[in-house]
Formats: sequence, structure tokens, C-alpha cells
Amino acid sequence: MIRSVVAAAALSGLAACGQAGQRDAAPNVQLYAMECGRISFPDTAPFADDGSFDGVARDFVDPCYLIRHPNGDLIWDTGFPDAVAETPNGIEAFGAHVTMPVTLASQLAQLNLTPADIDYLSISHSHFDHLGNAVLFTSATWIVDVDERAYMFREEARAAEQFARYAALENFQQQLIEDEEDYDVFGDGSVIIVQAPGHTPGHTILRVDLANAGTVLLTGDMWHMAESRQRRTVPTFNSDRAQTLRSMDAIETLADQTNARIVRQHVPEDLAALPRFPESLN
Repeated sequence: MIRSVVAAAALSGLAACGQAGQRDAAPNVQLYAMECGRISFPDTAPFADDGSFDGVARDFVDPCYLIRHPNGDLIWDTGFPDAVAETPNGIEAFGAHVTMPVTLASQLAQLNLTPADIDYLSISHSHFDHLGNAVLFTSATWIVDVDERAYMFREEARAAEQFARYAALENFQQQLIEDEEDYDVFGDGSVIIVQAPGHTPGHTILRVDLANAGTVLLTGDMWHMAESRQRRTVPTFNSDRAQTLRSMDAIETLADQTNARIVRQHVPEDLAALPRFPESLN
């Protein structure tokens, strides 16, 4: 299998890189959206450092995505741990109530897949709701930005309770994304991991070019709420505010130049607008 790294581009030049690739989508690439948890926040104040969400209650979704390509399968983001589904009334986490009506593993089984069948694993970033099931994919190559990997395994992170949930990733087979480069997963321009730091040091988004649906951008935690994109709100817990805003600008330009569909991953209506699993976008 041929995998190549796209030419290095500064974040300010991401859009130009996107435009340079009016790429032909690889045939038979399919995007599946799976629900991997729901989150009910009584107060979304932390999601805007300007105070604009103070006291606003909101329900989030927490999806996982499967990209099926003729040369392999990629899982993008893994949601909450499947064990959450074993708690009928859900759990409390980071000031919110989390429920998980169906496991990621059982959804894959609807396509006659197991976690062992997945070739590649990548996460937009290393927060709990995006890597909860990552350790299921022991046979996969983990594609990870070097800055995000360093952030995940720094001493402070190792001391946190959450670390035990993903510590095994440190010994997975890995493909590192270095030098602020984007990464071409299958070597044909159809699935690109795009640098978009700021939420965390190595936050990324996923560009998928589909034969019928065109370009889709799975934007991780670039925007948490429906209003976040228009208002350009920055969460209080982001690692770098200025970097976040630069990433927002770069993604917007990339979307404009590729006529892309932007998926705000935690926004319920964005998930609902995609084909209902086990149907796919192609």
C-alpha cells in the first residue's frame, strides 16, 4: 500500500494546498457516521471564552467515522468507551451527563467488521470523548501528529486518571505526522489528515473527497456548537487561542475553495444530515 505525505504547508497556506488539489476522488470511497455517545450540558459556558454561552444548556452528539477505501479502512475518532453503554442511565463526566445507547463495536459488526479488521486509526485530538475506544484497534496503524502525541504522553497527562484509558496506544504501530505537514492516508488524495491546531497542540481535521458527495471536512472540535462557527467562539480550555483562530480561517478558506461540506462533529443536526448508519455517504 502506498502512503505519502502531502507537501508541507504552513497553516496559512492550507487553503491553497486544498485548491491545488482539485483531486479526483478514489472510486468506492465511503464515509459512515456512527453515534458513539450523547452529551447533555446544563451549562456550556466553557465553550466560549467571551461569556456568550454562559448559562446555555445544550445537547451534543459524539460521533465516530469509518472511511472505507479500496486500500483499507480508517476509523476517525472513537467516541466514549463502549463500557459506557453498559451503564443504562449513563455517566457523569466533565460537568455533563453522557449516554451511549449502542457500542462502536456493535455498529462495526453491522458491516461484518471487528476492531481487528481496521487498518488505520486516527483521532482529531486526544480528549476523552474522541479516544475512548482507541485501544480497541490494536491491529491498526495509529496515524498521529507528533505534537498531539507529545501532549498525550507528557508527564502531566500520565498523572491524570484518564491516562489509563489510552496508555496502551503508546505501543501501537504508529505513523507520525511531522513538521506541520498534512498526511495523505492512502496516497491518492482522497483522504487527507489536515493540520488545524489550537484546540489542542496537534488537533487535526479530516478531508474526504467522495465521488458523488464531493469534499467533506470532519472538523473535530474546531466548532462545538451550531453558533460557534459563525461567532468564532474559542473555548476556555483550548491550548492556544490565536492558533485556534488561524485554524478556523484556514479551514474556512479550504472549504470555500473546494466547495466542501463542513461537519461540526458535536452538532446534532450535522450528524442527522448524514446518511443514517449503516448507510454511507459516497
